[in-house]
Amino acid sequence: MSHPVLAGVDGSERSLAAADWAAREALLRGVELRLMRAMPPLPGGAVPAPAAQTLHRMGEHMLQRAITDLGTRYPDLRVRGEQADDAPAMALLAAARDAGLLVVGARGAGGFDGLAVGSVALRVAAAAACPAVLVPERPVEGFGDGTPVAGGGAEVVVGFDAHRPVGEVIDFAFSAAEARGARLRVVQAWALPAEAVSSQRLFVTEEDRATWEDQEVLRLSDALRTRQEKYPEVTTRTDVVLLHPAQALVNGSLGAGLLVVGRRTDPRAPEGRLGPVTHGVLHHTRCPVAVVPYAG
Repeated sequence: MSHPVLAGVDGSERSLAAADWAAREALLRGVELRLMRAMPPLPGGAVPAPAAQTLHRMGEHMLQRAITDLGTRYPDLRVRGEQADDAPAMALLAAARDAGLLVVGARGAGGFDGLAVGSVALRVAAAAACPAVLVPERPVEGFGDGTPVAGGGAEVVVGFDAHRPVGEVIDFAFSAAEARGARLRVVQAWALPAEAVSSQRLFVTEEDRATWEDQEVLRLSDALRTRQEKYPEVTTRTDVVLLHPAQALVNGSLGAGLLVVGRRTDPRAPEGRLGPVTHGVLHHTRCPVAVVPYAG
């Protein structure tokens, strides 16, 4: 049985936008959508039974309303809802062990104006066992609904390092582009080599820079060859840019439908960890971002 798409909902508009994105992704994958609402224990000791029952009924009502709304918009969608008596991040991380994809709003009902990414989204992005997608309040409309993108529509953008290629990340990106009929833009940031700065070299010539950039372009082309053969229907564009990786990805994702980045897993850090590039991208990118875990 294929793993479902899991989406966290809390009744906020942001979480419902994420649930809508997750619904379209579930249809693309031909799998079930699971909506989860977490209801952590209230502070202050025991909660009277009538109050707990009321809160539970409110949660059920919110889930049913979301299910009905998604079912109306996507008649072929298989969707079910569930509640968990735990903190949202913990409940989603536990449920994600059996999911193929976890989808959350970049922010939920909490936080403050101007906050780009909430604590729950950061926590699940850093520790989910499966790829996690953080969806902004207003993702690209129509992207991911299963229909081919016509006339130069939204791209899938992926951050890639040909010096340390990560198969899980690039495969996820190619698969996402293929499913959507979208173009794939592969962004590789590079830096001047160590020999560019030395006591014998006062400045970098345009010829030297062009030579080093050509080497990066060739290395990236070689690293992508097997994936391009595996996904012949995906039109691929490569961007090799002399920038910090986070800045290169933020720039490259302008107008994109999905940005794909990687997260190295570390068995010594069960709480998870986001690298500085992924962390920076999450706070400054305004399209959905998929964070794909990989063993490093």
